[in-house]
Parts: sequence; C-alpha cells; structure tokens
Amino acid sequence: MQAEERSEMFRHVFGSLTREIGKVVVGHAEIVRGVLICLFSGGHTLLEGVPGLGKTLLVKTLAESLDLHFSRIQFTPDLMPADIVGTNIVVETPGGRHFGFQRGPIFGQIVLADEVNRATPKTQSALLEGMQELSVTVGGTHHALERPFFVLATQNPIEMEGTYPLPEAQLDRFLLKLKVEYPSAEDLAEIIERTTKPISHPVQKAAGGAEVEAMKALVREVPVPQAVKEFVSRLILATRPSHDDAPEMVRRFVRYGSSRAGPRRWSWAARSAP
Repeated sequence: MQAEERSEMFRHVFGSLTREIGKVVVGHAEIVRGVLICLFSGGHTLLEGVPGLGKTLLVKTLAESLDLHFSRIQFTPDLMPADIVGTNIVVETPGGRHFGFQRGPIFGQIVLADEVNRATPKTQSALLEGMQELSVTVGGTHHALERPFFVLATQNPIEMEGTYPLPEAQLDRFLLKLKVEYPSAEDLAEIIERTTKPISHPVQKAAGGAEVEAMKALVREVPVPQAVKEFVSRLILATRPSHDDAPEMVRRFVRYGSSRAGPRRWSWAARSAP
C-alpha cells in the first residue's frame, strides 16, 4: 500500500472512530482526540475527573468501536496483584490434576483500569510490566500480551479518603494525562435530549487490531524536520534544574526533569516553594 493510501486510511479510521464515539459521548472533543492520539502513538492514557463526567463511558464506547478484546478492572483497596495478572490454579483433567495458568483481566487489548487510585501501590504495580514491556511474568513464566495493548485508567481527584496516589513509576507509564471537565450548557442540553428518548444509535466497528497496528506503524514513519528535533531536545533539557538553559521556575519547583524523549518516559516531582 502506497503512503498516500495509508494516510487516507489513517484519516478515514480516525474520523470514523471520532464519529462513532460521538454517537454516545457528548462533547469532550479534545479528550476524544487525545485518547485516539495516545492509542495510535502506542502510549497509555490517564483520565482524571470528578464522578459522572463520562470517563468510563468514553472508554467503553471506544472499545465498542474497535474490534478488540475489552477488559475492565475495578480497582478497590482489597484488590490483589493476582486479581489483575492471573494465577496458577489446580486444574482437573481426565489425566489427573495439574497446575494451569488462569489469565487475569490484564490479558485484554483495551484495558479499563477504573478508579486506579483506589488500590494500593502494590496492586497498581501489577500493571507496570504489561504497560511497559507488553508482557506479564507469573511464576517464572513469561506471557506475551496481544497487540495492540492499550490501558486507559481513570481516577477521581476528590474523595481522597481511602485512595492511594499513583507512584511516579506508575505515572511514568502514561503518555498523556487528560483532565475531563464539566460539560457546557449546550452539551448538557444535548445529553438531556438523548437520555429522554428511547431512540439510540448503535456503535459500529470502525477498525480492528490490524488497522490499529498499521496506523501505529505509520505514525512512526512520519518524517520530523530537523528544526523540530532540535526544539524538542532544547525543551527536554530545559526541564532539568541542573541544566544551564533551565528557567528560574524549573530551578525552583522541579526536582527531576524529563528523561529521554520517548513515550512513557516523563518523570516529574514538584518541590515545595521556599
């Protein structure tokens, strides 16, 4: 397939996904765009917002519009790592008993980590290997995850009682953190209009795993001008407090700047103002 045809396929699939999600999700155009950008960039997304803004609905609708295996994990304080990655159990067969691996919900392609900050850091760490290496290791056995693999996590910024802030190692796995804001007056009117009528528009499949992987490959092939590369390098260096080009604000408030320029490689820590 020629580059022009692949680019046209990219535009078509991106537009189709946006329209299908728009059948259910009202507003949040920038959030939808950010989620799709993250998907086709090979990263993971953290959605933050108060309850009732449609974060979970957005993820479910995206899963419906893609012909991929969807898996949902409801994070709670009593959730254990084995509840996510799976565990070895005794299996009864005609030939006798033996240990078999029972896969956990992380073995999906679109994984919703709902209210991820309600589980302990120990449980949150069960996502680290899968998000970084696209694999899971249980009992010394390496299990590859099916591609594409995309984690969308949600967290509630209020009701902090009983929640556990995400460790920096966990935050480092997310390419984008998107803040879901309140809907506008026009969006509220449209939501009321849609939810007071029995008519619904079913979401259609707009792409499958092969199309998503092809679009991810196309993204990596887009040429980057030398001037943009140099600007990104200067920007990254300016985030490091010890660098000569770091502005005063960075020297004052940032403890660790950005590491190498790649997905899931941003590490920040705020420093208290003197």
